[in-house]
Amino acid sequence: MNAVAIREMSTDDMPQVLEIENSSYTMPWSETSFLSEIYSRHSITRVAEFDGKIVSYICIKKVSDEGHLLNLTVHPDYRRRGIARMLFNDALGDLLANDCRFMYLEVRVSNNGAIKMYTDMDFKVVGTRKDYYIRPTENALIMMLELKKDEKVSTL
Repeated sequence: MNAVAIREMSTDDMPQVLEIENSSYTMPWSETSFLSEIYSRHSITRVAEFDGKIVSYICIKKVSDEGHLLNLTVHPDYRRRGIARMLFNDALGDLLANDCRFMYLEVRVSNNGAIKMYTDMDFKVVGTRKDYYIRPTENALIMMLELKKDEKVSTL
């Protein structure tokens, strides 16, 4: 996917980001949620563009020596092309440069595609959050990745 470009998310990206968000989730983030992450000095926010169109985005919160993956979404028409892993690898450099040692995330227990991707990226299930999601109500798996210097996540 040489035509994919990764860059910082900006306020001008909100219409395209919200379109992807709203088409992907029953409980989508609001514009305010994205803007809060864009303006936070503790957040990493990036978008992936393909032929000038935003096709994916990532939001990660940095806290001490941990990263918390808040949102990683790919437009339905561009899934399973390695774009999510490209975004993750790009953000991983920032996390490692800031001495982050762990990355955490929550994922719906029914989201088999995402669970497989995270497992393939060496995330491990470390717990569950009962009824974490609503619409529909569902448990979340808590997954953790131990970060090591000079590490890249597989792009298979």
